[in-house]
Amino acid sequence: MKHNEFTWVGKRAAIAEAGRPIRKTLRPCMEESKNWDTTENLYIEGDNLDVLKLLQESYLGKVKMIYIDPPYNTGNDFVYRDNFTRDKDEYDEEAGVYNEDGDRLFRNTESNGRFHSDWCSMMYPRLVLARNLLRDDGVIFISIDDNEVAQLRKISDEVFGEGNFIAQISNTNNPKGRSDDKYVATAHEYVMIYAKSIIMLDWYGFEPTEEIIKRYNKVDTNGKRYREIDLRKTGENDLREDRPNLFYYFYFNEESGDFYPSKNDKAVDGYIQIKPQREDGKEGNWRWGMDTALNKISNLIPKFMPARKVWGVIEKDYLEKRTLIKPTSSWTFKDVNSERGSEEFISLGFDKRIFPKPKPIGTINRCLKLATSNDSIILDFFSGSATTAHAVMQLNAEDGGKRKFIMVQLPEPCSPESEAAKTGYKNICEIGKERIRRAGEKINSELRIRNAELREQDNSELRITNSELGGNSELRITNSELDIGFRVLKLDSTNMRDVYYAAGEYTQDLLSMMEDNIKDDRTDMDLLYACLLDWGLPLSMPHKTEVLNASGEIVANSELRIPNSELFTVHTYNDGDLIACFDKHISDAVVKEIAKRQPLRAVFRDSSFASSPEKINVEEIFKLLAPNTSVRVI
Repeated sequence: MKHNEFTWVGKRAAIAEAGRPIRKTLRPCMEESKNWDTTENLYIEGDNLDVLKLLQESYLGKVKMIYIDPPYNTGNDFVYRDNFTRDKDEYDEEAGVYNEDGDRLFRNTESNGRFHSDWCSMMYPRLVLARNLLRDDGVIFISIDDNEVAQLRKISDEVFGEGNFIAQISNTNNPKGRSDDKYVATAHEYVMIYAKSIIMLDWYGFEPTEEIIKRYNKVDTNGKRYREIDLRKTGENDLREDRPNLFYYFYFNEESGDFYPSKNDKAVDGYIQIKPQREDGKEGNWRWGMDTALNKISNLIPKFMPARKVWGVIEKDYLEKRTLIKPTSSWTFKDVNSERGSEEFISLGFDKRIFPKPKPIGTINRCLKLATSNDSIILDFFSGSATTAHAVMQLNAEDGGKRKFIMVQLPEPCSPESEAAKTGYKNICEIGKERIRRAGEKINSELRIRNAELREQDNSELRITNSELGGNSELRITNSELDIGFRVLKLDSTNMRDVYYAAGEYTQDLLSMMEDNIKDDRTDMDLLYACLLDWGLPLSMPHKTEVLNASGEIVANSELRIPNSELFTVHTYNDGDLIACFDKHISDAVVKEIAKRQPLRAVFRDSSFASSPEKINVEEIFKLLAPNTSVRVI
């Protein structure tokens, strides 16, 4: 079977780039973070291609949902400087614009290849790396417009597989249409949706709107609302011969009320025989198989259909408390309107000129409701103004969820003439981080107000319903449980010194300089987080720092004021997933104390030991006290 291959100039380089190693790391920045010790959210500054590579071990197969709003390639928003762009001569040669005789093969306009191929080369490796991070039941949502929607669909088919395509949503974000469009005023953009594995997909829905609720206009004896739906199948394949297994009879006794399905086609005395009959008199089929009809017979009603002058069967379709409605491929909701995005941004105290046209929370909120559960990890590696982080915190406030976000953003400088720069923001990351801070405080403030109102009504327990916040389920959380913090990590070069000399060029002076292979400006925290990345540990787990003396005893805070060169800082990550000490000349007692705690992993610095015998001694200590601990020296 033949398949059409989607290709472009630079595709080979783009494919290779996804697997090309890098010598970089992520450095923690506690002073720009919020609630560092307790938060499980991450904000990462740096080129997302490098960041995605660094996250491969720590978050492989752990992300439930990815949402991205990449550059739309309109001609003025392409900011990622990968090594895929080519000058005209290089491009023409590789693309075969000219043949051997120098004749032009096709017109080399911006729309004929080069313009789009650079964008494709930028997106391809990022999507490959993003797919690796998704859980098997994970989903990716990509906002895009007409400029690159065709290319994105082809790339995504290749990366995620055509069979994992879920939908291409028409997202009406500008109902009036763009007045500057030449022929048709564009009123929408798209949200492309792919599953990691369609057979593993967990998919939810939207809360019913008032319009939908009105359709449930019947009430049963228990007071439950329902609507009546004909059990007969309509539309395609609705003839008996199309699905013979869905053709059977129901028998109904009007006097006794007895009602049951059967394959028996013979008349039964005293019973009305009911079959699925179309309007044209032909035999049709039911929507349910007979086993399902038997199990759900209490939800079925025999009913005479005056219009067709035949008996039929009606399903009682209940509006359950948590009924979710399947989304359509056209989103015309008010909360996806672009104007909402600006209004939400302004409501946080920002001037709308600081970040033009931020995504509305509603668009991302709807994606979250379709694809995430309460404890999901959500990644956005084109995070912009951090609308995704805002949406995650807001939804957690609505349903009591514990979703965690990972925002990744290139620290693109703000133009000196921009309102953002005049306000004091040096780059987009500073805007995004400030938005998360303000949004979190606003959400917490709203919760406090609602909690105070509810205390007056019920002092026994704080209860907030989603109907007050836009949903149906019940919220039982306190302000302190809502995670509105984030750890800031910044992309940087490796912590290790670069080696510039061949073996024969080293002198004794050089060797003494190279005794410590770690750069002078790197801290314990820098080294700790590099170890987390190397070992594939999540970057959002709790960790504590203790100071031990040479005897391996914990030093009280009051003792830290006393000058003492024999104090050692010990970092314990996630209750012993990893314990690290990066001080020089660590005492045996400290090593033994770490080993006694039996961590899964232990890390030391090369300069922690004065000699090779001391390193060997450390190995022997761990063999004796913690034989199952993995020990590493950096």
